[in-house]
Amino acid sequence: MEKILSDLGLTEQDEHSGAGSGSWLTCTGAMLECVSPIDGRTVGTVRCADRDGYETVITRAVHAFEEWRMVPAPKRGDVVRQIGNALRDRKESLGTLVSLEMGKIRAEGAGEVQEMIDMADLAVGQSRMLYGKTMPSERPCHRLYEQWHPLGPVGVITAFNFPLAVWAWNAMIALIAGNTVIWKPSSKTPLCAIAAMEIIWEVLNKNGLPEGILNIVTGPHETIGNALVNDPRVPLISATGSVRMGRAVGQAVTARLGRTLLELGGNNGIIVTPSADLDVAVRAILFGAVGTAGQRCTSTRRLIIHKSIYRDLADSLIKAYGQVRIGNPLDETTLMGPLIDREAVDSMQSALQRLVEEGGEILFGGEVLSGGLFDTGTYVRPAICRAYAGTPVMMEETFAPVLYLIEYETIDEAIRYHNCVPQGLSSAIFTNDMREAELFLSHRGSDCGITNVNAGTSGAEIGGAFGGEKNTGGGREAGSDAWKAYMRRQTCTINWSGELPLAQGIQFDIDTADDSALVTGGHPLKQRP
Repeated sequence: MEKILSDLGLTEQDEHSGAGSGSWLTCTGAMLECVSPIDGRTVGTVRCADRDGYETVITRAVHAFEEWRMVPAPKRGDVVRQIGNALRDRKESLGTLVSLEMGKIRAEGAGEVQEMIDMADLAVGQSRMLYGKTMPSERPCHRLYEQWHPLGPVGVITAFNFPLAVWAWNAMIALIAGNTVIWKPSSKTPLCAIAAMEIIWEVLNKNGLPEGILNIVTGPHETIGNALVNDPRVPLISATGSVRMGRAVGQAVTARLGRTLLELGGNNGIIVTPSADLDVAVRAILFGAVGTAGQRCTSTRRLIIHKSIYRDLADSLIKAYGQVRIGNPLDETTLMGPLIDREAVDSMQSALQRLVEEGGEILFGGEVLSGGLFDTGTYVRPAICRAYAGTPVMMEETFAPVLYLIEYETIDEAIRYHNCVPQGLSSAIFTNDMREAELFLSHRGSDCGITNVNAGTSGAEIGGAFGGEKNTGGGREAGSDAWKAYMRRQTCTINWSGELPLAQGIQFDIDTADDSALVTGGHPLKQRP
């Protein structure tokens, strides 16, 4: 631990500032103790921002925006390219810190930093493709087109489960769009954010850029979070977290007529049909349900299985789950580490108890592990459960490795079961029947923002827009045309004639001889000019 912290410019002993804009501020807010879910050891301490610190950060972000927006977009892209390279140099250390502070296995921690790097690469290319369209004008000798301008300081609120990658999805695109960024990381994983800022600020400083382009402000929702979402100087808030959190953020930002980009709960389902390749399906389900200890918004939580293969698939999953090695996520042989804290464990146990009370059955696992490393109370065995369509607890997202199995008879019934939950993030079907696959992808099929065929619900690529519908919030991040959310659209008309033709055929002529005006295109009207 000491070596990893030292490589990233951190120490266990020092009190780290939770706010900065290129350099760290002196904060006087509450103290956060960063405890690793791996062994209960304190990784570091962070002093939260107070309202004065928040105001300093926002003021710098506003001032820096005025300068950063004037840098040509390809030049902004080059700065992002340098950020990606700096992250490449620290990938191993930063990825290990993700494992230490959050608890995901080492491969997933490294993969999260790789996502940051990949987003930087994508943003570099996008910096030369902030395209506007030219449209034919109905008026002669006119040009009609649209262009995209920087929006302003962007607030990014991230959750503990992806303490770095989700910020990068937003920040890399926001930067090439000409915006500054204010990051409010999860109070459960602030050290990852602080380490990332240390790396990235070096790049900004080497380029002679002003403080305030990339900012961080750490603190509780009641003070720092509320200040950010209610601040009219921040035109866009991108927030990732629970549906409850998203509702509060959405209401606050909408009340001031700001924009939101919400990535909220997922309750992701997979349909497995009789024609499916069960070997492929089992591997995808295992990673989707057990990866990150079930703490991904895209984790597989519901499995809708045709009754003819239900028993075979259930038995295969139980056998596979029995082979999952649970333990220290820094051990290369571990497949599942701890949950983030005991509160998450309690939530899982409560959900399993409710399932049984509501007529379901636990087929495998679910228990809290103990003894040795497991005495932290944060390690659990992933659970496989039998449920029925409409089971109340299954309608909610339990952020833990709980997988519900449901039987179906017809494909229409399976799709109905799939779509009956309030969330709509990621979905999948395993089938070798073209008609079933096309139905699932059609208007009558999955109602989710992400839909896959013969691939699991987790592991989305950054090239596509990421996000979901219904209670998932409707936001889109990462690739495709998600960049448009971080810019303001402007429709422009240029008249290069010596006349003034009006749209819709309206004529508005002034008769200077009789001091009157005549409007045609409807009823003629006599009026004062």
